[in-house]
Amino acid sequence: MRKELESAFNVRRFLLPKNNHWLKRTVLVFAFVLFDYFSTLVFCHAPHEEANLFARAFMENFGVSFGLTLFVVMMNLPIYITLSLDSHVVKLPLKATIVAEFIVDLAFAWFIAGSHFNGGASWFWYESGFVRQISGAVLYLGLAFPLLKPHKQQDC
Repeated sequence: MRKELESAFNVRRFLLPKNNHWLKRTVLVFAFVLFDYFSTLVFCHAPHEEANLFARAFMENFGVSFGLTLFVVMMNLPIYITLSLDSHVVKLPLKATIVAEFIVDLAFAWFIAGSHFNGGASWFWYESGFVRQISGAVLYLGLAFPLLKPHKQQDC
């Protein structure tokens, strides 16, 4: 019985990011996700206004607010779980950490921050999607490199 209880607590522990640079990265990534979520929630009044076909389907089936919320939670839960697990599990040597996290930040900058910034800013910034995505990626990198600095931390 005690082992079952301990394993339940361990699972719960892995669901919350450890307070290190991975927690900071999680907060930064989800700031871009929340920017997209809230701007869509404010500016989208009908499902047909949403460009993302999957989000639109959720909005048509469950209503704009609940459908968008459900879509955002379902689509971003794997990212959150991965970041949370990485905060507890990944312990690389210093040189490997610098290279790996640089690559992780580049991927997050383009695929998560850039795409969510593009989606969120598309409601009010009438520029091409490519320019908005590059702007979001540059903004993410501009915030990530000074804030995260895993190469200067000893608990990597």
